[in-house]
Amino acid sequence: MRRVSVVSTAAAVMALAWFGHLQAQGQVGQIQVGGSPVVPDAEVNSRPIPRLPDGTIDITGPWVGGGSNGNIERDGGLKPGEMPLLPWAKELMSKRQERDEPYTACLPMSVPRVNPYPWKFALSYTSRGLSHIYVLHETGDAGAHRVVYMDGRPHPADPIPTWWGHSTGKFEKDTLVIDTVGYNDKFWFDSRGTPHTEQLHTVERWTRINYGRITNDFLLDDPGAFSRPVNLKFTGRLLRPDLKTGGGDLMEFICLESNEYGSAAGFVPGQGTNIK
Repeated sequence: MRRVSVVSTAAAVMALAWFGHLQAQGQVGQIQVGGSPVVPDAEVNSRPIPRLPDGTIDITGPWVGGGSNGNIERDGGLKPGEMPLLPWAKELMSKRQERDEPYTACLPMSVPRVNPYPWKFALSYTSRGLSHIYVLHETGDAGAHRVVYMDGRPHPADPIPTWWGHSTGKFEKDTLVIDTVGYNDKFWFDSRGTPHTEQLHTVERWTRINYGRITNDFLLDDPGAFSRPVNLKFTGRLLRPDLKTGGGDLMEFICLESNEYGSAAGFVPGQGTNIK
């Protein structure tokens, strides 16, 4: 028999207890658990930015943050009301309710949304060099993962709309630039219900500005829902390395119907579990 410890914060346990209360009341909503241990402020600038053997800056992570879960307008650096939504989009957003949030039904958050759980860039190489980057989230969202093609291929002429769209990437000096089209219109930009259409086109510019932080300069262009393109900026924090292994790992998180947190792995949040 093997003892497995599950690390959780008091805030996480309280939040999950509140979520259980919401379920009992017939309500559905999001919870922000937080608690991911990040690199201390004292190390953010004092340590050098690591690089890969070929000299490329190491943006692997794992990170926390770099997008907006609660309010894309506020968290992206805009003032209230500055998000240039078209009238129909404003009306739709005003009618959306938290219980209708797609993510509470285990559907992907997509771009540029990020949750309280860690994520990382996983680089895949062939004999010709870097071919793909996979963006992996601790909340697997029904097993989905995002693929960024780094082999120079163009976007399809008529892409099939998907949750993550079709992403191509390249490095411009020390910045990873990801260009994405082909999104569906099913996900919300934030828990407030900010909408978009299948005309959405995004450009992310990921730059590791120091040892402990990475920025996402984000261009949002959707003429179907916005009167003009929008420039937003988000910052992610590096997870604190594990003291024993020297690295940070993503934990398993499986989203189940009714969001029964921990059921898939057989543990109770904040406690351990016995696995035979």
